[in-house]
Amino acid sequence: MKASIGRTLNHETRIPERLDRMPWSRFHTRLVVALGITWILDGLEVTLAGSVAGALRESPALRLTEAEVGLSASFYLVGAVLGALGFGWLADRWGRKRLFWITLAVYAVATGATALAGNFSMFALCRFATGAGIGGEYAAINSAIQEWIPARHRGRTDLIVNGSFWIGAGAGAIGAVILLQPGFLPPDVGWRAAFGIGAVLAIGIIFLRRHIPESPRWLMTHGRMPEAEALVDALEAQCRREAAGSSGSTLQIPEPSSVPPPLRLRSDHRSTSLAEVARTLVHRYPRRTLVGLALMTSQAFCYNAIFFTFALVLGRFFNVPSADVGLYLLPFAVGNFLGPLLLGRLFDTIGRRTMISATYGISGLLLLATALLFAHGMIGLVGQTVAWSAVFFFASAAASSAYLTVGESFPIEIRALAIALFYAVGTGLGGVAGPWLFGELIGTGERVSISWGYALGAALMLAAAAIQWRWGLAAERRSLEDIAAPLSRAD
Repeated sequence: MKASIGRTLNHETRIPERLDRMPWSRFHTRLVVALGITWILDGLEVTLAGSVAGALRESPALRLTEAEVGLSASFYLVGAVLGALGFGWLADRWGRKRLFWITLAVYAVATGATALAGNFSMFALCRFATGAGIGGEYAAINSAIQEWIPARHRGRTDLIVNGSFWIGAGAGAIGAVILLQPGFLPPDVGWRAAFGIGAVLAIGIIFLRRHIPESPRWLMTHGRMPEAEALVDALEAQCRREAAGSSGSTLQIPEPSSVPPPLRLRSDHRSTSLAEVARTLVHRYPRRTLVGLALMTSQAFCYNAIFFTFALVLGRFFNVPSADVGLYLLPFAVGNFLGPLLLGRLFDTIGRRTMISATYGISGLLLLATALLFAHGMIGLVGQTVAWSAVFFFASAAASSAYLTVGESFPIEIRALAIALFYAVGTGLGGVAGPWLFGELIGTGERVSISWGYALGAALMLAAAAIQWRWGLAAERRSLEDIAAPLSRAD
């Protein structure tokens, strides 16, 4: 429907309301699988980089030093930062769907080229490009999933999707164990085959994404209301057919107990300028900006610093052969995936503010305890593995909630770019320096030095918990447009 106000025709729509009261359907499941697989790829890439660290040092072609292993991880993260910014900016202008294909192509080519690298420079460049593809996926796909999923399922779904990183991590660990077994493949082939796994998986993802449509919420704010309405009509019809096929009765989409007024949007769509993005973040939502930065930065430091140097710690302090590192990554990955899976529902019931603060705070305290035990040599290989798994059971849910928080906190016109900006700043501050710092600390061979790094990570997580508790949003079960009104809303 259109309403005339002066000379401007403004569109009225109930698309957000209709999407939020939609029952879960096979479409939602396909959407989560086809788009959420991005985190599986990222988990695969990061785990492979950590698991093959020893093989990269022993490679006749590369012979990387410990510092170069950490530096290559930083190249990956720098690429992810720049890719998120560039592709996130495009996702808000070109749409989520078009970016699915571009970022996937960049990733596939880059990770395939990594397997062919012959020296450190080429290896680092390929890791940079691989990170750019993954970073771009983060922005577009987080936006699309949040914009399609009904409000009452959004928290749990987003946490599980982000937590699926650890499915990829587990797959990478198993693959590395098999491919790096002595005698299974030549010394300079195993790590190359490991990176080639990602390129093969990317080809399979193409088929999963063929039928994923554009976000109706993005369409409605870009002057394409008929297309958006048609997509929602089709999804409602599909839900009814599914109900009829399973029970023989016709599904009635539940009506809200109180009918809110329709959302009114300006029809004179224009692209959001960077100045308007800055005003929205700094002047309109300064507290949300502070919370997002705190959550993103702290989790980025903890994860990237510890995970990218995981193999180096096991090898130097616990004498674990490089071929066996993946075995110790498996329980770590299981703990990380179980956290979002088991705790995710509570983010929609108990609420965001309480659960985000709790997961950040608990993981920070556990990491601090682990640092003390490690510094004094009071923990062995099994104990260290169990301790890391316990810390990141909570830290994984916390990290996943950071992406959920940023996506929910800002208007749809800048959602992808906001996710990219917070990911970029958080990763730049906490993630890029972390692997390099820990690489240097591990190189000293001193337990106490590394423990100070763990303590710094714990302090950041605890600070983020306090900031979230003070200024965090109660966004559970609320429409995205209720949390942050579109910039194109007609007042």
